Amino acid sequence: MKDNVIIDTSVWIDYFQKVNSDFSNQVDKLLTQANIYVPKIIIAELIQGAHSEKEVALIKEFLDAFRIIGEEEDTWFKAGRLSYTLKKKGKTVNLTDCYISIIAKEQSCAILTLDKHFKEIEKAGEIELITPPAF
Repeated sequence: MKDNVIIDTSVWIDYFQKVNSDFSNQVDKLLTQANIYVPKIIIAELIQGAHSEKEVALIKEFLDAFRIIGEEEDTWFKAGRLSYTLKKKGKTVNLTDCYISIIAKEQSCAILTLDKHFKEIEKAGEIELITPPAF
């Protein structure tokens, strides 16, 4: 398993909602075995999906335990370029996922996700994915 991991929003949502206890236990194990990096855009996505001020506060408190990462000067350009390249191949992947993928590459992180869009980016050789139950 990769030492540095970005946990995608899709995983955090399932984890917070405890949709699947086996999956939550696997994520708990990963949280103790890897360096977890959280791009600022994932924080924004989680807060956007919150249902109350209490949830917003819990998200902030929880994420304070991890390394929050930003972007390099040309990260957005590279994300747009990746989206453009995929689109030219007939694959539509949203810009946010391209952005998260570029940040993962910049920080030498694998991405743990439940989102199938990342498979297209992985096929393009841009990222390393960790998908359940592979971790």
